Amino acid sequence: MSVTVSPISAEVGVAVTGLAGHQLADPAVAADTLRYLDEHGVVIYREAHIGDADLVALSRLLGEVVVAPMGGEEEFPEVSAISLDPAQSALAAYRTGTFYWHIDGANDLVPQKATLLTALEVATEGGDTEFANLYAAYDSLSAEDKARYAELRVVHSFAATQRLAHPDASAKVRASWEKVPSREHPLVWTRRNGRKSLLVGATADHLVGWPEDESRALLDRLLGWATQPRFSLRHHWTPGDLVIWDNTGILHRAQPYTALSRRLMHRTTLVGEEAVA
Repeated sequence: MSVTVSPISAEVGVAVTGLAGHQLADPAVAADTLRYLDEHGVVIYREAHIGDADLVALSRLLGEVVVAPMGGEEEFPEVSAISLDPAQSALAAYRTGTFYWHIDGANDLVPQKATLLTALEVATEGGDTEFANLYAAYDSLSAEDKARYAELRVVHSFAATQRLAHPDASAKVRASWEKVPSREHPLVWTRRNGRKSLLVGATADHLVGWPEDESRALLDRLLGWATQPRFSLRHHWTPGDLVIWDNTGILHRAQPYTALSRRLMHRTTLVGEEAVA
């Protein structure tokens, strides 16, 4: 099968067909992937059917791979199972937080550089993944807004997302969320190459030094701006699909599904790069 590369929209996403399995764990494919990520933010390898060994190998070609602190696969600790089924994932109870726009590792010292996600089983209902281009959202701001946001800092927390996902949680459960360290990041994430994006999403708890109501209003407005249709795409999973995205430049969320839907993904992430001060 010949390899076909097709941009999905002007703002975000490219689809690649004709590569599968061992073919993906190749330096040339990794080099192409990095170029596609720079140009499109999200790379979809359709029906790639990549196994865990090749997923880890490709990840290592793309950058330094995160070893999952908990919930990693026994043979490949870099690989995390993403499922609402407790038999499939030790973190299943927290996965409904992924139904809200987020980046991976926002409450880490440095968010992940990129995420690789492959579909072992797709949901019988729901379970699509949406993406939104934070580079394009920033670039489309007015010069006045860019100047206004340049020095702002935002605190991201695990608890912020869990409050959305579980609004009726007990005080004891809420206290357990607060034990996960929150992190302060620049609202505008700047890379060594000069590219800028908005670091927003469900984990964005508050702006440093701002009144609570004004902070919430601005963060909600920026999230709405970043996720409007012109900056977004929605991926309907087929078994074997592999999707890779630039994590700090792309928001994502899963469309709601249930544990009974059988949705099962395997994920790796890459160690992040600190923002330029």
